[in-house]
This record gives sequence, structure tokens and C-alpha cells, in this order.
Amino acid sequence: MSSFISPDNTWALWSVLAVASATAIYLEQRYDWANKVTGCILALLIALVLSNLNVIPADSPVYDNVWGYVVPLAVPLLLFRANIKKIWKESGRVLIIYLLSGIGTILGGIVAFFLLKNAIPNLSNIAPMFVGTYTGGSVNFVAMSESFKVDGATVSAALVADNLLMALYFFALVAMPAIAFFRNSFRTPLIDRIENSSDKEKDYNKTLAAKYWGAKEISLFDIAANIAIAFTIVTVSTLIANTLSSAIGDSTKVREAMSLFFGNKYLIITTLTMILATIFAPQFEKIQGSQEIGTFLIYLFFTVIGAPASLKLIIRESPLLLLFALIIVLINMIVSIIFGKIFKFSLEEIIIASNANVGGPTTAAAMAVSKGWTELIVPALLVGTLGYVIGNYYGLLVGAFLR
Repeated sequence: MSSFISPDNTWALWSVLAVASATAIYLEQRYDWANKVTGCILALLIALVLSNLNVIPADSPVYDNVWGYVVPLAVPLLLFRANIKKIWKESGRVLIIYLLSGIGTILGGIVAFFLLKNAIPNLSNIAPMFVGTYTGGSVNFVAMSESFKVDGATVSAALVADNLLMALYFFALVAMPAIAFFRNSFRTPLIDRIENSSDKEKDYNKTLAAKYWGAKEISLFDIAANIAIAFTIVTVSTLIANTLSSAIGDSTKVREAMSLFFGNKYLIITTLTMILATIFAPQFEKIQGSQEIGTFLIYLFFTVIGAPASLKLIIRESPLLLLFALIIVLINMIVSIIFGKIFKFSLEEIIIASNANVGGPTTAAAMAVSKGWTELIVPALLVGTLGYVIGNYYGLLVGAFLR
């Protein structure tokens, strides 16, 4: 059945993608229920409803352009603050527990694969998406889905499962300080300080997303510099990736794995941006708006992957993928708690580190803000940003191993 908007109606489809993304962001920042659902799921659901009602097509060259151009540009923009020296120096103890927590994500991905490989088709390609996203956030999910050529319908079902599981997990993290076992087993210096403080006022008029994405000063040059640098990084990275892929070839399994790793465009984009953001840290830190522009581009991607999805497929596949995600996150939590106990980390540090793994810098920082753990806001942002870098490495390593 043909859609109301034809696949070749480029301007109309770009308008739908932009409006759907903007609507999702507005709802997430305006209403608590939308903040809990998350904007990315709202963007996906808007496109899913429009597609299933035949308002927009399930496939279009416009969607291919989002995959081919918008997504690669979003990755470097989100990494402009990935100064490794600053992360190492200023993230403190949170960096250590964050890296230890990441071991749980890798282990969880491998365990979940072997438990469910006969129940979920193409799980060796799906697993890297979850390992990547549970090391740094949605940008890794996007990069791994493209790297392993996962079809859009499966990506939609996986994203629904991922975000549902993340929402449940964040509720669990929020509840942990109220559980006697954790309060008795770990130090809670920040919680104790707040409980003993008379200043407990909070701004209830804003959602966590609105607090995090508050207005910032940005100039015309900032916008120009963001776009120019991002385009240049993607261009150079694509050239390097194509050159390495051609040189390595894929005639054997070993060469195929090498090509997957060394010839991966997203891995090179990540590495190159990290190097530049570290060497030219003062210049990159002066450029405002990279996080905002990059995040909006990611929202465009979330909208696009909702278009080819069918409600029947999501209902059929999401429960198993939810179980797959649950195993990974559960092992991440167990490993985080064990290492936290061994190395005497505080409960607040463990919670923020695990949150930074599973949700990324935005959710970790938002949780630190909402809890009043001001000392952990900057470390949450820094280690979460590091996750954007190492999440792609973890995802590719697990994917190559499972293959």
C-alpha cells in the first residue's frame, strides 16, 4: 500500500523527521512521563505510528541519507569534549569503578549471547549494539548497528527493548540508596550529607532532561566550526577506513575480523576525534554547541529507525531482546557491586559509574544533579564521554569474538 507521502518527496520527509525529533525533545523536557519514556523512544514511536498508518513510507532514500551522512556527523560532534588527559585527571575514583563496571558489560554480552543464540537470529550482529550502548550510550548503539549492518526493523525492536530496560534499571539505581543492604554494605558520604542538611529544596518544575540541556551561549562561529570540523573528520576517517579495508581484504576469517576492526569508519572517527580533542583541547573546549547539534542528529536517526518498524515485529522480538539486555545489565550491576566492595568505593560512585555505562554521560549527570551529588556531576560527564570512545572498541571486539 502506497503512503500518503511518497518515498521520493524529499522535503516533506525531512520535515517529518525534523518535526518528530523536535516534538520528542520538547515532550522529554516538558513532561515527567515523557522524560521517563525518553525522547529517543518518543521519536521512534512517532515515526512508527506514521509509518504503520501509511502517512510516511517504510523505506526512502531520505532514510538512507540519515544513515549515510547524519549519523557519521553526529559521532565526532559528541566527542569534542573527549580530552583523555582531562578525563584521567578530573574524573577521580569514578573513572576506576567505571572501567571495572565496563568489564561487566563485556562479560554480560558474551554470557547473554551463548544463553540466547539459538532463540534470537543474527545475535552475533545484535550483541555488539548492546555492548556498545551499555558502555557509553546511544551513540555507540547507532555506530554498532551501522557497522554490523543490522536491518532497521531489528534495530527498532532492539531500541525499544534497550530503552525499556534502561528505564527499569534507572529506577533500580534510584532505589538502591533506600535499601538497607546497600546502605549497610557501602559508604554513602554524599547521601549522608544531604540527609543531614537543612537545604533540601529542589526545582520540581523542570525534568532532568530540561535541567541538563539548559540554554547556553553559542555564536555563529561555534556553529560553523562544529559543522566544518565534523565534516572534515568524517571525510578523513572514511578515506582511511576505505584504504585499510582494501589493503586488508576479507578473503579469510582472520582478514575479515581485521577489516571489521581496523577498517571500521566509526572506530576511526572515534579515535581521530579523541586524538584531536586531546591535542587541541583548549580550542575544542571553546567551541559551544557540539553536544546539542550532535544529539539532535542522533534524534533524527531514532526517528528514521521507527519508519520501517512494524508493531507486530516489535511485539514479537522485543521481549527476547529485553531478556538479552537484562542479562547484560544484571551482570554489569553484579560486577560493579563486587568491585565496588573489594576496592571500597562509595555507593554513590558505584551508582554513577554503572549509570554512565548503561545510559551514557547525559543520564549519569542528570542523576547526579537530581540527587544533589554535585561532586559527581563532572566525573559523570567525563567518564560517560569516555564511554563514547571505548564503547565502539568494546562492541567491535565482542562482535569479532562472537563471529
